[in-house]
Parts: sequence; structure tokens; C-alpha cells
Amino acid sequence: MTFIHEKPAWPELAWDGEALADLRATVRHQHGRLLGRMEALGFDLRSEASLLTLTRDVVKSSAIEGEKLDVDEVRSSLARRLGLDVGGLPKASRSVEGVVEMMLDGTRNFQAPLTKKRLFGWHASLFAGSKRGARAREAGSWRTLESGPMQVVSGAVGHERVHFEAPHARRLEAEMGKFFDWFNSPVSIDPMLKAGIAHFWFVTIHPFEDGNGRIARAIADLALARADGTADRFYSMSAQIEAERNDYYRELEAAQRGSLDITRWLSWFLGCLERAIESAEQALASVLHKARFWQRVHQDPRPVNERQRLVINRMLNGFTGFLSTSKYAKLAKCSTDTALRDLQSLVERGLLERNPGQGRSTSYRLADLGKSE
Repeated sequence: MTFIHEKPAWPELAWDGEALADLRATVRHQHGRLLGRMEALGFDLRSEASLLTLTRDVVKSSAIEGEKLDVDEVRSSLARRLGLDVGGLPKASRSVEGVVEMMLDGTRNFQAPLTKKRLFGWHASLFAGSKRGARAREAGSWRTLESGPMQVVSGAVGHERVHFEAPHARRLEAEMGKFFDWFNSPVSIDPMLKAGIAHFWFVTIHPFEDGNGRIARAIADLALARADGTADRFYSMSAQIEAERNDYYRELEAAQRGSLDITRWLSWFLGCLERAIESAEQALASVLHKARFWQRVHQDPRPVNERQRLVINRMLNGFTGFLSTSKYAKLAKCSTDTALRDLQSLVERGLLERNPGQGRSTSYRLADLGKSE
């Protein structure tokens, strides 16, 4: 089996522009509509939408590789770094902080060139505080000759199937040099196509012992941020890839075993991007719901206190289960008597509704304010 990087003309990748034209136009149209809708919102809402998207991006990119990150820790780390409210959120672990640091550098500093030093920094951040795989080795360096060939293999011992074998370690400096030159040059191609090409090219070189998928997606996000012309993120490519993970790996394998014409891969990438933009509507809906809720709160001349504000925000941000007096006391760091008074006040104002049940079974949910709109 000959892999794409073994072909004489590699990395002279090609694609059929006409075959991709309609899909590119559709994606650009939907992308423009999404950015237009976000521009119509205020700064606070745009910041909230971006925070939600970045949180999904970090969590889902790790999930693709079987890494489960705590959503609240990720949100806490992102909010703190972006100067947003972190009230009631847990302190992020060092490993979460590292992943967030890598992802944010790619999207917030999208105009900075991509370099070997920068990628090594991403790799070191990605494995900060971890001990598995490359985490047991020195992070922030290309894979070495001693590590042997990098293969993607499945199947039982004696019946293994090699899905892909990356370029030999001795080729990495030259391979990555070509990649950096191309990525940082003002190539006159559709920037969304460039994101798909960069993703495929990097993950095919596979320069690190571990973490290549996440870094490839971070590079694609950097390219998409350049395409958007903004550091704010309103759609998550990683979340959509995670939802289509089997297709993602199948298309990667097909392209890495195929010719230098990667039209099929780019068609899938653009389609996935289109679906990522479509799914962003759901995240936007949750932000608008939060805005309507607080608008209703502010229509009442009686202000909510800081404890109530903190707990309401937690519930609006994906609180799991129902709220009880003890949960409120823990979140707001107050006594159960104070928690009960705060809860009764919110029920009286129509912001919370009491669920069926009495005594210790008493619980609360956010009121559906849409009923009275």
C-alpha cells in the first residue's frame, strides 16, 4: 500500500474547484448569515455566544480522541482568560488549562504566523499535567527515530490492519518546513478550503507522537478565524467532527490512501463546516433565551441579590438536574436558611417554579418565561 505522502509529487495537493463551487457558495452564504446575526447582538451576547462555542470546541476536540474534559472547568478557564464572569464555576485543573491555552492561542492570535516554536508550545500545553502516552515523554518535540514508525492500526494481534503509516521521523523537519511556508504565505485560495487542506496536510505528516488530531483541528480553527477576520467563534468545527467521528476517520483514511487529488476530502470538510454552522443556531438560541430571561428580571424594580444572580446564571448555563435548597446553599456559599429565603423570593417573582414534592424532596426549576411573552 502506497500512502499519499509517498507519492513523488507530494505535497503538491490538487482539487477540482468547479466540483466544489456550489458547496463553497452555500457555506459562504450560511456563514455570512450567521456572522450577520451575531453582529446584530450586543457585545455581552456575542461574548456569551463565543464562550459557549469555544467551550464546545475544546471539549469536543478532546472527546474525538477519547479524552473527557469537565465542561465547567473548561468554561471556567475560558471565561477567566476572556475576562468574563466565572461566578460559581470550579477552578480548572492544570490539564484543562493547558488545552484551553492551546486552543485560545490559535483563535485569539490568528494573525500571528504558525511556527515550529509555536507548535511546540501548543504541544507542551496540550499535555500539561498528563502522564499517558506522549505525556510520559518530553512534550514539545517532534516524534523521534527511537519511537519507530507511527501507524494507525486496528484488529487483534496477528490480524492487524494498518490504516495509515506517517512519514518517517527523519523527514519531519523538511515536511514541516514546507507546511509552514505554505500556511504562512498569502496563498490565493478560498480561506475555508485552506483550512481543510491545512487540517489534512498536518495530520498526514503526523509530526508528534501524540496529540496530532487536536493540533490539526486547532490549526484548522486558526485558518477559519483568519477566514472570518475575527477572534470570536460562533460555530464549532470540532463539535461537528465529533458528531460525525466515524465519517471523519473514514474520509481521512480514504484521502491518505488515495491520489494527490483531495477533492473528496475537501467536499466532506466543507459539508461538515456547513453542518457546524447550521448547528450553531442551537447555541445561539440558548444565548437569546438567557438574554430574554435577564430582560424579564430587569423589568422588575426589585433587584436580585448577588447570590441569586450567581445561581440563576449557573442554571442558565446548563445546570444538571433540579435546584434544591442544599444545592443553592453550596453554590451561593450561604446557610440553608438564607438559601430558602432567596428561593422563595425567586418563586414569588415568577423566576423559579417549584416542582411537585414536599419537604426534603422540594426542588426548583427555571420558569418558562416564554409562556408570558
